[in-house]
Amino acid sequence: MLENHSSATEFYLLGFPGSEEIHHILFATFFFLYSVTLMGNTVIIMIVCVDKRLHSPMYFFLGHLSVLEILVTTIIVPIMLWGLLLPGMQKISFSACVAQLFLYLSVGTTEFAILGAMAVDRYVAVCNPLRYIIIMNSRTCNLVVILSWVFGFLFQIWPVYATFQVTYCKSNVVNNFFCDRGQLLKLSCDDTLFIEFILFLMAVFVLFGSLIPIIVSYTYIISTILKIPSVSGRRKAFSTCASHFTCVVIGYGSCLFLYVKPKQTQAADYNRVVSLMVSVVTPFLNPFIFTLRNDKVIEALWDGAIHCCHLFRN
Repeated sequence: MLENHSSATEFYLLGFPGSEEIHHILFATFFFLYSVTLMGNTVIIMIVCVDKRLHSPMYFFLGHLSVLEILVTTIIVPIMLWGLLLPGMQKISFSACVAQLFLYLSVGTTEFAILGAMAVDRYVAVCNPLRYIIIMNSRTCNLVVILSWVFGFLFQIWPVYATFQVTYCKSNVVNNFFCDRGQLLKLSCDDTLFIEFILFLMAVFVLFGSLIPIIVSYTYIISTILKIPSVSGRRKAFSTCASHFTCVVIGYGSCLFLYVKPKQTQAADYNRVVSLMVSVVTPFLNPFIFTLRNDKVIEALWDGAIHCCHLFRN
């Protein structure tokens, strides 16, 4: 579609292969997952803000994580759903493509920083419980969250800028359902090996920079839990970390396969599947991960449901 242009003014998202019937099935599936994701994470945000039993650092970080999950799926899914309803390829402007990629990467980077902070929070709670309130005070928590958001958005300025500074002369058809960086670089006729290598190093820095405190924290946490004499005590201590650990495994597992590779221009089907995990499946699962094994959250939800029933009756 693009003939000898040094820069593209618009792109076309190829979306998902298959017939119109398959697209309708995918639309219904993704619309359901997106709706549940919005409702589940919104409920978590509401109960964390309203219920005083959840006014602690752990749930403060959980509330911000839910905000990030809503953002990361909203940046991708509505455009993807619209593309499934339209025949053929979906057109997206150059500026919209830049904005989508920047917001997607920035929110994802912020999320990794928050997950790292949550691991340190669990370390202090399990390994140093007597000083937990002093160390994880409101000022510290607010500072950590602000720095996470600022770092996430500032860190991704150069990678996105570099991605769109290449010459797009092969085509302007992106073989994915969103403006995927790997597929965008694939459209360039420039030598992108150096850019890809720098992007690889930056991805390693973000993922492993936040993964190292998680590994160190859980090493001390597991060591401390194993020293607890009673089985019930060990189970209770581990239950406070199980949800976060599950979220870390799913989130980091997907992104390690997607971004931490020297060659960014990976096969389109590979990128499409892993991107679905990051932008659709993980945000859908997180509300269940953090509620089904958390007694305080379940109690808050139950009390909130009872309160709503009383309001409707009156």
